[in-house]
Amino acid sequence: MKLADNKATLSFSNGSPSVDLPVYRGSVGPDVIDIRKLYAQTGMFTYDPGFLSTAACQSAITYIDGDKGELLYRGYPIEQLATKCDYLDTCHLLLKGELPTLQERQDFHKLILRHTMVNEQMQFFLRGFRRDAHPMAVLTGLVGALSAFYHDSTDINNPEHRAIAAIRLIAKMPTLVAMAYKYGVGQPYMYPRNDLSYAGNFLRMMFGSPCEDYRVNPVLERALDRIFILHADHEQNASTSTVRLCGSSGTNPFAAIAAGVACLWGPAHGGANEACLNMLEDIERQGGVAKVGQFMEQVKDKNSGVKLMGFGHRVYKNYDPRAKLMQETCNEVLTELGLEKDPLFKLAKELEKIALEDDYFVQRKLYPNVDFYSGIVQRAIGIPVNLFTGIFSLARTVGWIAQLNEMISDPEYKIGRPRQLFIGAVARDVKSLADR
Repeated sequence: MKLADNKATLSFSNGSPSVDLPVYRGSVGPDVIDIRKLYAQTGMFTYDPGFLSTAACQSAITYIDGDKGELLYRGYPIEQLATKCDYLDTCHLLLKGELPTLQERQDFHKLILRHTMVNEQMQFFLRGFRRDAHPMAVLTGLVGALSAFYHDSTDINNPEHRAIAAIRLIAKMPTLVAMAYKYGVGQPYMYPRNDLSYAGNFLRMMFGSPCEDYRVNPVLERALDRIFILHADHEQNASTSTVRLCGSSGTNPFAAIAAGVACLWGPAHGGANEACLNMLEDIERQGGVAKVGQFMEQVKDKNSGVKLMGFGHRVYKNYDPRAKLMQETCNEVLTELGLEKDPLFKLAKELEKIALEDDYFVQRKLYPNVDFYSGIVQRAIGIPVNLFTGIFSLARTVGWIAQLNEMISDPEYKIGRPRQLFIGAVARDVKSLADR
């Protein structure tokens, strides 16, 4: 970042002296006012619940322009990456800053695909969970447990340790997610295969069995790979900020990523596509497409308590670019599986049509987001609803690692320590028990 041509002056109506604050300019996006010395100069903090107007770090990884509906990984538009690259190419880009050359691509793919196995003891660790445990509860435990199995890569301040941990996490996440699924349905685990692609390997570990060979459907393989790309990173969202905050204490990379998994579990974050599919299934039970109009009227009524899931976004005030790509993939998958007349997809199309034409939704810019279609695609592939957030975690792992590495390498980074506006009781004395 560099100093902008102007500066900000903070003045007070009570006669206190004004304060000049530096303004910094990034390569693109809003300028930022540097308030790091504000407390020392004024004795005051800023107040920004939810960090709506606060830049907590400088980053060169992902840029979002919500008004334009633009998402860039290291400067590359998500539309180009999703059509010209695969997920591991995208991982290389996020981790190293550039897309791989042909030789780098071969080496990186080989490195990841040869580290997909997990320690055999993880199977015994899994047995401590109930069979009906939510997969995200299991996954949070499994990822955190990796630090107990790989003591040689737990120093977050050691670049070599972080590099080793990054490869291990990206490689082993599909295996862990598939193990969590197989455990829940009582099926034997499928060991990974080095001759399959990243997405193909995951499909086989999820849906294969020792009884017969599993053939990877290339359409589903591409669809899953695209889901991974679209969810690989998304700037300073709740889970990414959690990973950064956790990592700022110096904890090991596996623990920091486990914290990200736990945060992503929330229905307002990673659980949004699960909530979207549940909404569609509720409408279907109530009468399907014929009830869509009635449902949308309930959404408009603030007193109804009915919410429209899969529309609108905290950042995007235009059409989510990932949603357009996911819509294409949705059509491809349903056609391949002969599910074009799938009732939930019909519902989704009708909801989208109303939302894009009705003034109520248009004025509020409630466009479909990526969760709207990704849930339908995953359901069509055969992934259970309660595993959707696990898939999201798998895909987002590389983004979390890239952000964590960037933070640790930043000479300005400090342990995270948000301030507060205290509104509780002032200092008081403890009364004797008889006087309380």
